[in-house]
Amino acid sequence: MSAFTSDAVRAFAEQFPGNQFVAERVEAASRFEAANRPTTAEEIWRYSRIEELDLDRYRPVRTATAITGVPEGRGLQVDDTFDVIDADIDVPDLFADLNVAFMSPTVLRVPAGTVISEPIVVAHTSPGPGTATFPRLVLDIGEDAEVTVVERFSSPDDEDSIVFPLLQIRTARAARVKYLAINELGRSSWQIGHQQAIGGRDSTMLLATVALGGQYARVRSEARVDGEGASTKQVALYFAADDQMHDFRTIQDHAAPHGNSDLLFKGAVQDDARSVYTGLIRIRNEAKGTNAFQTNRTLTLSEGSWAESVPNLEIETNDVHCSHASTVGPIDEDQRFYLESRGISSGVAERLIVLGFFDEVLDQLPAPELLAALRQQVADKLTVDEHDEAAA
Repeated sequence: MSAFTSDAVRAFAEQFPGNQFVAERVEAASRFEAANRPTTAEEIWRYSRIEELDLDRYRPVRTATAITGVPEGRGLQVDDTFDVIDADIDVPDLFADLNVAFMSPTVLRVPAGTVISEPIVVAHTSPGPGTATFPRLVLDIGEDAEVTVVERFSSPDDEDSIVFPLLQIRTARAARVKYLAINELGRSSWQIGHQQAIGGRDSTMLLATVALGGQYARVRSEARVDGEGASTKQVALYFAADDQMHDFRTIQDHAAPHGNSDLLFKGAVQDDARSVYTGLIRIRNEAKGTNAFQTNRTLTLSEGSWAESVPNLEIETNDVHCSHASTVGPIDEDQRFYLESRGISSGVAERLIVLGFFDEVLDQLPAPELLAALRQQVADKLTVDEHDEAAA
């Protein structure tokens, strides 16, 4: 894989101001070159499609990123020169190392006490077929500050490309951040991403994801309660059709007392599509008084579709309240019968049930001005036969 070598990193780094982080980039590329390629025999890649990945098809290219909604005169700083190599950020696999090596960083720093009422949108578009991009978004949120950030990923339907995004969120005391990732990649693109958010004392964080695109899309999302009284919420809506696959790995990590975390992931698969959810609630010994909850529910809408849900608990102390729940199965026939008995056709009834199923997640997403369009994208993915569609 000559396109991802240490020598390639040196040339890649020349595109950035001051030849950024060359030593760190080269070191990460060296780790990648020395590492064994992942297989489905490893637990972290179980059920995945990682053995289908041929990196030789791609070359690293600087990410094409556009940022909108940054208000003037509020003290916000948006740049790519902040020290984004953070020792607190765990590197879970060799693809996160690749992001370190070939990252195109965007850093948003919100000063203490600053409240940004309108969403800031960071949009990444694919630069072309055969490309591998490595966007890294860093949100550094000051004490008692508040911001909403929407990150979008898109590519044409027929474009064979891959994106390896990495998100880092750091919140100071009493900071409030809402983040939404929207995967609108084309059907021939891949995504392998990593999100990590660290919550300071009394902070609140929302990590939200809407995953509709991509041939294979995987996100590892970690939310860590690092300060006493911090709260995190993770929500996701995912819908796979044809032969798509969505793969989620989540960690709710409690490293401080009296923290709260809540997770709700809801998805649907149809045709020959697949989904995987693996979640872990980790309560460390010092995290007494923790409340942590985890729920994953997936609808299988076709005989050829398949879903797996694996919730886990790892608790090292007492005086905690934790629960996890997961369900995988078809639409409730009682719900379908109720609608059909009132003259609604079978296909339209299914559409209404699925959209209602997702409303619980949609209602929790930030940036409400985007919800109508997202709901329509979900509706457009639903397979309804022509007779039922005409009847609607």
